[in-house]
Amino acid sequence: MTIDVWPPPELADIHDRMAIWAAWWSGEPDDLEAVYAGTGIASVRPPNWLRRRPLNRPSQYKGGIVGALARMFWGRPVSEGELRAKLHLPIASDISVVSANLLFADPLTLKTPDKATTERLQQFQDDGMQATLREAAETASALGGVYLRTSWDKAISDRPWLSVVQPDCAIPRFRYGRLREVTFWTVIEDDGQQRVVRHLETHQPGVIRHQVYVGTPTTLGRLAPLGDFEDTEPFASLVQDGDAIPTGIDLLTAGYVPNIRPNRIWRTYPPGVNLGRSDYQGVEALMDSLDEVWSSWMRDIRLGKARIFADRAMLESEGRGQGAYLDLDREAFTPVDINPMSGQSMINEVQFSIRVQEHEDSARALTEAIVRSAGYSAQSFGLVGDVALTATEVTARKEQSFQTKAHKITYVRPTLGDLYHAMLALDEAVWNRRGIRPQVPDIEWPPGITPDPADTAQTVSLLVSARAVSLQTRVEMVHPDWDEPRVAEEVKRIQAESPSPLDQVPAPGPSPQEHDARPAAQGLAEQDAERPLREGDRAPAHT
Repeated sequence: MTIDVWPPPELADIHDRMAIWAAWWSGEPDDLEAVYAGTGIASVRPPNWLRRRPLNRPSQYKGGIVGALARMFWGRPVSEGELRAKLHLPIASDISVVSANLLFADPLTLKTPDKATTERLQQFQDDGMQATLREAAETASALGGVYLRTSWDKAISDRPWLSVVQPDCAIPRFRYGRLREVTFWTVIEDDGQQRVVRHLETHQPGVIRHQVYVGTPTTLGRLAPLGDFEDTEPFASLVQDGDAIPTGIDLLTAGYVPNIRPNRIWRTYPPGVNLGRSDYQGVEALMDSLDEVWSSWMRDIRLGKARIFADRAMLESEGRGQGAYLDLDREAFTPVDINPMSGQSMINEVQFSIRVQEHEDSARALTEAIVRSAGYSAQSFGLVGDVALTATEVTARKEQSFQTKAHKITYVRPTLGDLYHAMLALDEAVWNRRGIRPQVPDIEWPPGITPDPADTAQTVSLLVSARAVSLQTRVEMVHPDWDEPRVAEEVKRIQAESPSPLDQVPAPGPSPQEHDARPAAQGLAEQDAERPLREGDRAPAHT
């Protein structure tokens, strides 16, 4: 009987940190209070578990360093008898959305030397792949990385596909920085008491293992048959040697995509040294301060509402024991006897000032600091005024965002290439597909900014005037998304429709030495033709 602690203790710190990032990503005030003002985050559960109500910690009420470290704005307890007035500005989720859009807003271009293989990859890409990759990119931005799993089922589709697995529900095994094995776990039953059923799916090269354990919230428990549970019953008839399903290929059918490396907080911690870092890492305090500024701004608006204090004599009585009221829409009031020399006013107005400019400047400064620390340009978040800009100017303003995008692509490309290779191999092994050659494709990302056609035309014109560019290169500059056969076809059309000396390849001519010798030889020939023939120059007669 297995009684191992679950989740594994070595992952506790990693899951705690991911719980904080997940709370900022979700933008739910309850989640933020749970991780900062709750019972602690060491007992964080997967997303499909019930959420606990936050409880205040005694250290949050202490002053000095202890109190400061125990809470931030979202960790401060709400005073008794008051409602929560904290507001959240979802800058964290905005960062993840921008990251996903930079990477996968437009379809990728997949190429291989084999035409049939390239066409098959394009079919994979058209089958909802773009939405999956964008989902994975947003998850990686928030939680520091994401797992992609290759799935297939003949009853569902005639091709394999990719699915996203959350990083806080995985136990990876790395070797020299490369993923060699990973176990995904899912809670399929929880009675809310002491019985928890977990499904473990382990991916290894050439095999996928499925196991079900019945345990408690803190222990893995005992191994149970797959057929005893509805969620795992389909695997019961497929497994061999107890729990293994052979894939028919020697490739790993899952991969890990780090958001960006290195992870500064786990650089010396073996279980987390190979994991990526979140875009929120290091800016949690700034995002907390931004929420405090936003909440203070809204508090000024609430307190700034005009209030009127009226003399009791101005109130209209509803009768004995029925109270009194003041009709603010009434134009004429009953005269009240009051000494005008007393300096008293019958109706006093109270209205606090709303510090709009101060709050706006503070919020903008914090937002720019958060975006810059996360690796993005202010232009990507609309923090710069909307004015007419050329493509070059837009690229310059978004340079930091494009640099971060290029950095992330270096981590996405290898894992994605290996998974496409595995999908091609599965397509051949499971469906007996013929005519394709499983291999790692070349993956190209579209440009982030489409060049202005006028700027491109001007550049090409200057290069043509300088005789520094060929016709084929000109076509490639104007149409960077075209493949080589299409470019060659366009070159032929241009040459056929409007032949130009600049577009034609000159015929091979004489060398410079031959060119210099030609006039002299030509002159001698002309002299020989003009002089009369002498007796010795006559051709011999034939007999």
